[in-house]
Amino acid sequence: MTGGAAKGTGAVRFDLPETDAFTRPYWEAAAAGRLLLRRCRAEGCGAAHHYPREFCPYCWSEDVVWERAGGRATLYTWSVVHRNDLPPFGERVPYVAAVVDLAEGPRMMTEIVGCPEPALRIGMALRVAFRDAGAGEGAEGVVVPVFRPEG
Repeated sequence: MTGGAAKGTGAVRFDLPETDAFTRPYWEAAAAGRLLLRRCRAEGCGAAHHYPREFCPYCWSEDVVWERAGGRATLYTWSVVHRNDLPPFGERVPYVAAVVDLAEGPRMMTEIVGCPEPALRIGMALRVAFRDAGAGEGAEGVVVPVFRPEG
């Protein structure tokens, strides 16, 4: 991800994705409230992976397709970020940066929302949620998958 200038401020944002022809389906699905991952269709593989790539990172096949993820995950690890000088993260501190295990198998870097840090537990059940990136140049329509406790 790289940043874009926030409208009218000239401030660079470091939380906006660079959308291209390959990643567009992922970001469009997120804006519609769906989480996508990639799955290999090569015989003998069938592995799902995330972050999206045009090839399977396990067998190197290029026969991979988009697949809708169920949205369930478990917490693998996390860190509470108390300081981040990159816009707009400074406005959000403290926040919980995390790695989750998707039910389909892949690990995903994300953010945990709606849960105080003392309540976090490795292995806790999570459900995908979606956060609007807000206003500013390049942010219109950008929605980011995050996770919250299930239930």
